[in-house]
Amino acid sequence: MGGSRGGGGGGEVISLLLVLLVLATCHSAFAIRDGLLRNGNFELGPNATSLKGTEVLGRFAIPEWEISGFVEYIKSGQKQGDMLLVVPEGAFAVRLGNEASIKQRFKVIKGMYYSLTFSAARTCAQEEKLNISVAPDSGVLPMQTMYSSNGWDSYAWAFQAEYGYADILIHNPGVEEDPACGPLIDSIAIRALFPPRPTNKNILKNGGWEEGPYILPNTSWGVLIPPNIEDDHSPLPGWMVESLKAVKYIDSDHFSVPQGKRAVELVAGKESAIAQVARTIPGKAYTLTFAVGDASNACAGSMLVEAFAGRDTLKVPYTSNGKGGFKRAVLRFVAVSTRTRVMFYSSFYHMRSDDFSSLCGPVIDDVKLLSVRGNGRV
Repeated sequence: MGGSRGGGGGGEVISLLLVLLVLATCHSAFAIRDGLLRNGNFELGPNATSLKGTEVLGRFAIPEWEISGFVEYIKSGQKQGDMLLVVPEGAFAVRLGNEASIKQRFKVIKGMYYSLTFSAARTCAQEEKLNISVAPDSGVLPMQTMYSSNGWDSYAWAFQAEYGYADILIHNPGVEEDPACGPLIDSIAIRALFPPRPTNKNILKNGGWEEGPYILPNTSWGVLIPPNIEDDHSPLPGWMVESLKAVKYIDSDHFSVPQGKRAVELVAGKESAIAQVARTIPGKAYTLTFAVGDASNACAGSMLVEAFAGRDTLKVPYTSNGKGGFKRAVLRFVAVSTRTRVMFYSSFYHMRSDDFSSLCGPVIDDVKLLSVRGNGRV
């Protein structure tokens, strides 16, 4: 590093290259972590001696997991009365009864952000919910609304690592008359998040939603970002879900996406809103550009997206035939504050034309916020 004293830029260049190399190495190391937790799909089950019917006996009977309370090991196609229990991936899942929980410890990088993805289904009660925690963070995921007709939804939840390890705990706080009554859990995965920053090409962070939770590769129903998610620990870095219902995170492998690999589908009308607060200069002119389309998931009909930037609003109609496509829109406004809230929601509710019990809606993507130069050009 002695060359940095010579007054030339060689040392600075070398230092910069070293930093970039470290970042690239770290990103590569983190990328390896993306995917299922150990036995995250529960395909490795308890020994026969650790089962009493479907009830799991023994705290460590399920490989890689620690359980508490009434936990069942469920095989796909198993019946509960007249109801058939369906497993979304593979052949097995677990069911959490009253006050039951599952826990696993895994290595993380202190200070790093992570998103957990898992699949869940109601089996009994209408008011089922789950507590998700990685100390000191915790959250409650409501499951009153099922968004897909197959009985399954995948959810995301994020946390920041306080230590070099994390204990993920999924707990059913319900107290039902039937102690076994509770949600089925399957396919628990993790993804390291790299929170993006504003750039000279976009004041908004993560405007294309390319940074987000892990999407299970063998699933075709996307990942729900739960309601009331704040941006400090959001599975969609930079964005908040400010609504009573979730928004859906979708990928180009299974859906039509206007740009890149990821987008957001507004699946619950005005109850499904996503927002970000951006730094702005009062009195300065800005343009908010974005794409509105459909996910090519048989969500057909007349759609209407409402976009907000501070006190200004734009309504964008979009006629969908349910087979993909999009249009672009621009909202021009003058900032009145140092912070401007940008928000989107769908004005109407929609159901898939081939499945009247699956919620759907317009897709939002490629959201950009830019200041307007004095000559009027962006």
